[in-house]
Amino acid sequence: MSSSFGSWPSPFSPTSVAASSPRIDGAAFVGDEIWWGESVPAEGGRVTVRSSSGGEMLPAPWSARSRVHEYGGGAWTAAADGTLYFVDAGDQRVRRLTRDGRALELTPAGPAYGGLRLSSGRLFAVYEDLTTEPHTRGIVEIPLDGSAADDPSELRIVVAGPHFYAHPALSDDGIRMAWVQWHGDRMPWQHASLAISDGTYTSILPTRAALQPEWSGDDELLYADDPSGRWVLHRQALHGISPLRAAEPVAETADGDTGYGLWVLGNRWYRLLDDGRIVAVRTAGRDQVVVVGADGGVRRLDLPADGHVSVDDVSGTRVLLSGNSSTGSPGVWSVDVDTHDIDVVTGGEPADPEWMPPASEIVVDGVRGPVHAFVYAPANPEITPPGDELPPYIVLVHGGPTAHVTGAVSSAIAFYTSRGIGVLDVNYGGSTGYGRAYRERLDGEWGVVDVDDVVAAARGLADRGLADPARIAIRGGSAGGWTVLSALVRGGTFAAGISRYGVADLRMLVEHSHDFEASYIDGLVGPLPDAEALYVERSPLTHADRIDVPVLLMQGGADRVVPASQSESIRDALAARGVDHEYVLYPSEGHGFRSAETIVDALERELAFLGRVFGFTPSS
Repeated sequence: MSSSFGSWPSPFSPTSVAASSPRIDGAAFVGDEIWWGESVPAEGGRVTVRSSSGGEMLPAPWSARSRVHEYGGGAWTAAADGTLYFVDAGDQRVRRLTRDGRALELTPAGPAYGGLRLSSGRLFAVYEDLTTEPHTRGIVEIPLDGSAADDPSELRIVVAGPHFYAHPALSDDGIRMAWVQWHGDRMPWQHASLAISDGTYTSILPTRAALQPEWSGDDELLYADDPSGRWVLHRQALHGISPLRAAEPVAETADGDTGYGLWVLGNRWYRLLDDGRIVAVRTAGRDQVVVVGADGGVRRLDLPADGHVSVDDVSGTRVLLSGNSSTGSPGVWSVDVDTHDIDVVTGGEPADPEWMPPASEIVVDGVRGPVHAFVYAPANPEITPPGDELPPYIVLVHGGPTAHVTGAVSSAIAFYTSRGIGVLDVNYGGSTGYGRAYRERLDGEWGVVDVDDVVAAARGLADRGLADPARIAIRGGSAGGWTVLSALVRGGTFAAGISRYGVADLRMLVEHSHDFEASYIDGLVGPLPDAEALYVERSPLTHADRIDVPVLLMQGGADRVVPASQSESIRDALAARGVDHEYVLYPSEGHGFRSAETIVDALERELAFLGRVFGFTPSS
């Protein structure tokens, strides 16, 4: 059957996409079971913890979610006996939940906790208290008996100060603690130090952008750093808390990063096996999982997990991986690194290549160098594309902007490609996964380089005869929404734009910015007040009169990162000029849409919007 692009019948409904969109939030070996965190879109995005035995270890109404540094992470951990420790999404207190359902508060009201780490029967966490002036942060040890719930003095402060903190790691002898810290005037991927303390003295090691310290015996510390422009693993020999000599790379230098932007606290990019070998992730667009031997030799594992992979836990020769896949759905996998046995714990369903062929990685020439992107061509085995028509495309712009996409299978993308709408997912300059130089391409140039790169990617696709140049839309959320609006202001490439909780005014963003990102814009644009004229000039709101194509704006009413006033300012500017636009407010959503109801409504509205703008009638 032949049918026009955009109107193809599809098995991917908004409801099925919402139901297949749980977020995996870490995994752990717990006794003879495997536990993992998983969002429940049908319950407003509540994060539960499930077990391979079929049980739900964190029943409703509990939800494990941290708000430390606003983006949280590391909101649960578990002991071998099945005791669960979690940060409650409602009040941010840490609780202990036993298998018989008894819950005990472990921390006092007020601060938020995250990055939970259970080591040798001791529980550590990163904390942030925004109820004090000035705001306070640090790392604490939390008593397991609940004594600190009513008496904050029972919390043992490991470190507290003017920095941000992450990745607490206790030495095998239980005496020393290592962690990562950075000052608020820099982002952790720009500069972060590695600290070691014995409880009396603290040593700061010379690092550039340290990540994830782990002890390898009492006198050796592993960590990731990028002094050569790529995050690679380093080995630091110690005497107490002092370095014995300069740190050495663990393995030969690779064209890939073991690590990326430290937005959340729960990520793990490598783990040590009992025999000293290391299982690590290397990212160069897509991820590779490798085993590093004692001699530094590297062996790649052939795995379905190849996007945003986290090495969550190890047991003997088995490793737990969570993440995305270019050949199937997101999931959790248990892998034996010696026998190569792969057990799918949850998710990981192989995609039907007729409906969802793997994304093609492309590189186009940009103004400042190569631009990396992934192409998802329209695919529907029941339809013969019209021979005289090129397909419409959506160009996706990820948020961050210091983040990246990996060409993963996605039912949300198949929702479009199965209907005859192609998708181009762009890792514009500033994205992680391609080294520091690519990441720093955006420094001082946000609103310029990102726009140049998405324009180059879109035009490159059209120049190759893959997309209808008159029917290319652009969609993004948060920082990606900023790039959408900035690209529409520039004009000439995109026939429509979809902005989800996008930034419209830089001064407004800084005014409402939370602590973690308080100086982020200084590096992306420039410091205030000196750069105020540039803030005004770069902001899409300043030049909203240049937008002359239809725009769909969607916004969460409870968004504390990019408040509704940002989208509403653009809405008002478009309305004043009579520009075709739609504005949708989801009152209970925050920064990112999590509930099934919202996901369904947003997809329905986007498809209807594109059909109206591009002249096709979507199938039901």
